[in-house]
Amino acid sequence: METRAGKITIRPVRYDHPDAVRLDGLVQQEYVRRYGGEGDMTPLDPEMFTPPNGTYLIAYEDGRALATGGWRAHDVAADGYAAGDAEVKRMFVLPEARGRGLARRILAALEADAQAAGRSRMVLSTGSEQPEALELYASSGYALVEKAEKFGHYRAYEGSRCMVKPLAEAATAAGTCSV
Repeated sequence: METRAGKITIRPVRYDHPDAVRLDGLVQQEYVRRYGGEGDMTPLDPEMFTPPNGTYLIAYEDGRALATGGWRAHDVAADGYAAGDAEVKRMFVLPEARGRGLARRILAALEADAQAAGRSRMVLSTGSEQPEALELYASSGYALVEKAEKFGHYRAYEGSRCMVKPLAEAATAAGTCSV
């Protein structure tokens, strides 16, 4: 993707990479602003995003980290997850970089990577106070699940929205996208 300022590159990094830590801090501030409290308290560890357990991506432009997202594997059916799920985590785009399709590009790359790793479906949770995220996921083929089928750390919260997408559909939509 070419932009006026330069070329966008999406690269895998460790979840504890300095750019990932900085963007994670900013997404936490966004969660506090939208929901109050302390941000997302979902327990995460860098190894969850290290292949073959998952991956973590950052979109860069001219060396500047603009957007991020990752997926982590669920190999055991628990907490509403199915064995074989790939859970999307920490999707975030800097406010000044929004509207350029970066989240959609990262999401497509995550889907392609998870499918290549043998995952059967993508799952994610977002919240009612993130309408732009809900729109991105719905327009990317994700479907909301019923309340009884919710999963993850926030499944009991009224404002949480859980969504799923079979990866066979992701492969068709993503084409030959890879990281």
